[in-house]
Amino acid sequence: MTLAPETTDLKVQLRLDTDWFAICDLTALTPGRGVAALLPDGRQVALFRDRNGTLYAIDNRDPFNGAAVLSRGLTGTHQGRPFVASPLLKQRFDLLSGRCLDDESVRVATYEVRTA
Repeated sequence: MTLAPETTDLKVQLRLDTDWFAICDLTALTPGRGVAALLPDGRQVALFRDRNGTLYAIDNRDPFNGAAVLSRGLTGTHQGRPFVASPLLKQRFDLLSGRCLDDESVRVATYEVRTA
């Protein structure tokens, strides 16, 4: 039996080095949309939850222009792989690997994410 997310108190956590860092409640993530979170060292992370409930976390900074906007991008799939398209120049970033699907020489950091 699976509980509806609205009835749980699960926290979304990221692995930072060897420790887990709590970011937000699972209910703060709307499927198909991203949110940005500030990490303790000042970096920003973009968190996504797909319609199946899978969580993804990548660097929020768009490497093509330096703006912290990837959390505002549109999500989709390409050849079965989830991606987010930057809202500015529309480059697509694989949510599993961080690789740019439009320029193989560019990638963003990815983070291990879980609920607890």
